[in-house]
Amino acid sequence: MGLIERLGVDLAPLRTSRDFRLVFLGGTVSGFGSFITYVTIPFQVAKQTGDPLAVGLLGLCELIPLLVMAFVGGALADYLDRRLLVRGGEFALTALTGVLLVNAVAGSSHLWLLYVIAALTACIDGIQRPALEAMIPRIVTPEELSGTMALRSLGFSVAQLLGPASAGLLLSAFGLAWAYAFDLATFAFSLICLTLVRAVPPPPDADRPSVRSVITGVRYAGSRPELLGTYLVDINAMFFGMPQALYPFLALQLGGPKVLGLLYAAPAAGDMLATLLSGWTARVQRHGLMVLLAAAFWGLGILGVGLSHLLWLTLLCLAFAGAADFVSGIFRDIIWNQTIPDHLRGRLAGIELLSYTTGPLLGQLRSGTMARTRLGVGGSIWVGGALCIAGTIALGAALPRFFRYNGEDGQAIKRAADEAWLAQQGVR
Repeated sequence: MGLIERLGVDLAPLRTSRDFRLVFLGGTVSGFGSFITYVTIPFQVAKQTGDPLAVGLLGLCELIPLLVMAFVGGALADYLDRRLLVRGGEFALTALTGVLLVNAVAGSSHLWLLYVIAALTACIDGIQRPALEAMIPRIVTPEELSGTMALRSLGFSVAQLLGPASAGLLLSAFGLAWAYAFDLATFAFSLICLTLVRAVPPPPDADRPSVRSVITGVRYAGSRPELLGTYLVDINAMFFGMPQALYPFLALQLGGPKVLGLLYAAPAAGDMLATLLSGWTARVQRHGLMVLLAAAFWGLGILGVGLSHLLWLTLLCLAFAGAADFVSGIFRDIIWNQTIPDHLRGRLAGIELLSYTTGPLLGQLRSGTMARTRLGVGGSIWVGGALCIAGTIALGAALPRFFRYNGEDGQAIKRAADEAWLAQQGVR
């Protein structure tokens, strides 16, 4: 096997699974448009208020409904057709983008509406994302999980790279309305793809959505140190090392709206490079150790962003952080899909959603609040990066079973959980 084949991303899931191809293509195009809106909303808030905390409060508006809806969405994903939940969420997000477009073309834009849209988007994401995450292992084989995660990361990287850069150009050349209109157009393609995906029914004898079923999922997550490690390490990294609320203000220091798009896109460039060279990940078994190392390297990259005063160096540090984030993400995904039984996959996906969104959302609030102190924008960023590294080291010491987790044991954990559930259901 040549070096390129050993390092390159595995394309097998795209060749073998029709449904994964549709989900991949639709998600990449829709994600491209969504990243345009992801940049445009904070830019609009920053433009109207000039206050870093006002931008950071967007994260708080998203966090509160997400804390509830992620559990609801996880329970629904284990009881209903997961494809229908994903498609329904896409319809709802399309409608909200239409409202943003109307608000942008109105005579005077309503600031309060941006916060409401952020909250409603989080509600829908809490329903849709667990269903999507639970659907993926059902449309590919277990042997293709590593390649599937890498391909999904590649699609996300393409969207994250092109979306923010396009947002910067659209905002500087045409204005807010065109940015929202472009996002609205991308939803049409995604909805067509999702309509063509075959049904993904729930497991037999699936638990009805209830408080009890949610508690069952939480208890399973709490009983697995390898799962707890993935949640806590990522929350730590994102809480201290997620400075996106400061990007509009950092852009003003480095060159203006066009630079804003580059700041959002730079981590995706690093993510994409790491994805294209991801073939090595299938041969690594120390998954817990890799998550810890990647989180520490993420913090190192963010520390560099805060200390840098040069555009090229800032972008390089963000790209380095993005590559580290890919490594963390792919090994967290592998741990989740290796160890979680299918009848709990939706509920655990809801917990996963909280783990990788709570940190960034609270991190935006942290960075925005800290930037208003004497530290300023740069100080808020580099201090956060340093705290991310320190927290990662502490978690590695506090979670020795996660540190030692070996992927060879993952399938055995899942088989044991499946057998215990079948025995409980009286299935031989």
